[in-house]
This record gives sequence, structure tokens and C-alpha cells, in this order.
Amino acid sequence: MFRKIISIIVILTFLSGVFGCASIPQEHKGAATGAGIGAATGVVAGALLGASGAKTEMAILGGLIGALAGGLIGHYGYDKKKSKEETAQKYKYNPSKGMMVKIEDASVHPVSAKPGDKIELRITYAVLGAPAGAELQITETREIRFKDELYGKPEVTIFREDGTYSSNIPITLPSDAKRGTYKVIMTVKAPNARDSKETTFSVR
Repeated sequence: MFRKIISIIVILTFLSGVFGCASIPQEHKGAATGAGIGAATGVVAGALLGASGAKTEMAILGGLIGALAGGLIGHYGYDKKKSKEETAQKYKYNPSKGMMVKIEDASVHPVSAKPGDKIELRITYAVLGAPAGAELQITETREIRFKDELYGKPEVTIFREDGTYSSNIPITLPSDAKRGTYKVIMTVKAPNARDSKETTFSVR
């Protein structure tokens, strides 16, 4: 269970292929309302509500189109798994190496689902190289493809200090989701470093 859950406010548009974006400071994280909403056509854009007292801002952009149009993007959640010191020790990190981003795990749970089921796009990654006392702007992208065509690209921007993090975006598949294998390319990007990992799930 992620300790930090961030509600998504969704803005519906009807311009297929266009992505919208909204950003709300993390000081509003306490809000308990706001589940993701899918669009029958076009694009879904959602603003993420952040944590009380935090300095960071986040936004989710993109949506579900094509074979996934009408699906629901749920609550984004994240958790810090390891401290800066623990992460640096694991990777034998030397600051002279510069900025480092390393995806440790990228997965979809469950790996096989039916139309109408909920899946979770999970990623665990390490970040090192932030200036002393500062945070790095990190962008998490989850690119969903079906038969080599793009059908969704939830993207989250957040400021993180050095450490290891896990995050999750749940998606409820539409009732008419096409059967087959979907590819998910998960990417984590910092100002001067990035890493990607690919995984799949199937709709049966």
C-alpha cells in the first residue's frame, strides 16, 4: 500500500491526439476526492493534488485513446523506499559520476486482465546526483502501445531528493478494450539522465 495517494482531477477534451496538462501545488494533497475519469473520445488530462507542506508540484498529462478510450485513470501513489545513503551504498555511487537514474523494476499487475478490470502500472527507480539540499525535477512516463500504435501516455512530473522510489498509476480498462498484448514503455527522466524499461500485459 502506498503511503502517499494523490487524487487526480480530470479534464475532458475532444481533440483526439492532443494532450492537455494541469498542475496544482502539493500543498493540496489532503483532498480525498477526485478519481480519474476516462474519455469516450479524445484526451484526458488530470491535475495531481500534492502533499501538505511540500515544495514540489506535479502534473499528469495525456490520456487513454484508441483501444483504451473510455478507460479510467485512477489515483497516482508513490512511496520512498530507500534513503539517499542507502541508495548510494547499493550502487557504490560517487558524486563525481554525475546524475544517475536507474529503473530497478517496471511491471503491470496483473499481467493478464479482462475488459473492465483494473491494472496497475508500477515502477521502482533510484535517483542520485541532486545538489546538496536540493531536489531534481523527475518526469515519469508510462507509454502504452497496442500493435505498435500509441493508446495512452500518462506522464507525471515531480521534484525528488536523492533516494529510491516506487510509484503507481492504476487504470481501469474500458468494457470494450481490445483483446491482445499491450506494451508499456516506462521512462524516468532527470535533467541530465534517464532510463527506460519495457514490460507487457494482456487483455483476454
